This record gives sequence, C-alpha cells and structure tokens, in this order.
Amino acid sequence: MKQLKRYVKNKSVVIGFTIISLVILAAIFAPYLTPYDPTEMDMSKRLISPNSEHLLGTDEFGRDLLTRLLYGARVSLFVGFISVSVAMTIGVLLGLISGYYGKWVDTIIMRIVDIFLSFPVILLAIALVAALGPGLGNVVIALGLVYWTNYARVVRSTVLAVKEEEYVQAAITMGASNLRIIFKYILPNVTAPIIVVATLGLGVAIVAEATLSFLGLGIQPPEPSWGWTLSVGLDFIRNAPYLSVFPGIAIMITVLGFNLLGDGLRDITDPKLNK
Repeated sequence: MKQLKRYVKNKSVVIGFTIISLVILAAIFAPYLTPYDPTEMDMSKRLISPNSEHLLGTDEFGRDLLTRLLYGARVSLFVGFISVSVAMTIGVLLGLISGYYGKWVDTIIMRIVDIFLSFPVILLAIALVAALGPGLGNVVIALGLVYWTNYARVVRSTVLAVKEEEYVQAAITMGASNLRIIFKYILPNVTAPIIVVATLGLGVAIVAEATLSFLGLGIQPPEPSWGWTLSVGLDFIRNAPYLSVFPGIAIMITVLGFNLLGDGLRDITDPKLNK
C-alpha cells in the first residue's frame, strides 16, 4: 500500500499512465468509437475538412482520418510492445551473462554492444528493414534487433553490483548452480531498471515505427499507420494541413505519455534519486 501511494503521488506516473491508458482503450474500442472502415475509400468525400460528420476530416481517398488514427494506434502499440519485448529478451539475457560471468565473456558482449552503439540506431533499423523488406513483421524484428543494447548495459551494470551481495555469495558458497543464482537471486533485483528502460523504449519504438512508415519501409497501405498518414499528409500540406497535424499530435501525445511514465518510474525506483 505504501508503495502504491508513492506511485499515485508521482505526477509524472499519474499523467503518463492516464495518457497511455486512454490511447490503449481508444485502440481497443476503435470499432465502437467510429462507424467507418479505416480502409474503405469514398472519393466523393475526398479531403473534407474537419466537420461534425468527420471530426478530423478525411484523407485523399475519402477515408475518415479519426478512424485511421484510432486503428493506427493499434499498429503503433503492437509494434511498440512486441519489438520492446524482443529487444528486452535479447538484452536482458546478454546483460545477465555478461555481468555474471565477466572476464572474456563480458569483454566480447560489451564490444558487440559498442559496435551497435557506434551507429545511429534508426539507420540500423532502416538498413535491416530495407534488407528484409517492408511490413509489420519485419519492422518488429528490425526494431527488436537494434534496441537491445540499452537493456544489456543496464542489466550488466546492475548484475555487477548485485552479485557481490552477501546472499548471492552465500548461494555460490553453498553450491547453487549458476542458472539458479542468476534467475532466482539476481534477476528479481534487476526488474526495476528493466521496467524503466522498457517503458521509455516503448516511446522510442513508436517513433521508430512512424519513421519507417514515413519513409515507406514500414506498414504498407491501405493499412492505417500514423507514420504513413503523416508522410502522405505532407503532399497536401497547403490544402489539407490537418492530414499531417493530427497524426503528428497523436505520435507526440503517445510518446509523451510513455516518457512521463518512464521518468516517474525511474524517480521512484532509483535509490540515488530517493535519498
């Protein structure tokens, strides 16, 4: 209960959680929030400005923009959660191995991390998607394979400290297996920083997916995507600026929510900040 009060009292956590909850609920209940099909075209309603019938207007094919954004939220959240899960799995496992075993194992893994970090992450993602081909699955794979380094570094640094604790040394002395020590005694103590990195990573992944779709490498039309809608909207920026403005606002608000939530969780869980 005391821990729950700490979360409730943190404004960043409350605001971020509220924003993300609303976005998730809007994505889940999209069919009940709008009567339109996100892919159905009606050229007679092409580029209609926002009005009472189409609250955010229509796009170049007469599709309701609000509907496209609501269903596009499903894509962005799916890519965000799955790609972060992939990156987290790879990074946490390598971080645990690197921090626990140390020596040459640690050296090799950290050099791989350094190689990845020597390149702009988004360029690596673009290169991977270009090689694999555009599409939802390839975007998830690419983002998962390029964003694991943050998890590996954070977990490694935490493991280096935790493995020196008395209870871990006692388990080693008693002959506990390495797997038992890692997953029973060390992993539970690194979950807090993992959650913080993952929360912040969700916002990064959503921006990355939007960027790839903006460049035509992500989700392919006619499927709704915030990045693709934003990209197409630039062609009509003079006559229909809302086509770019509203997707941009959707991305900004969602990323802001994850960043606020992540910052708030870090403030609560980081012992250095709680002193």
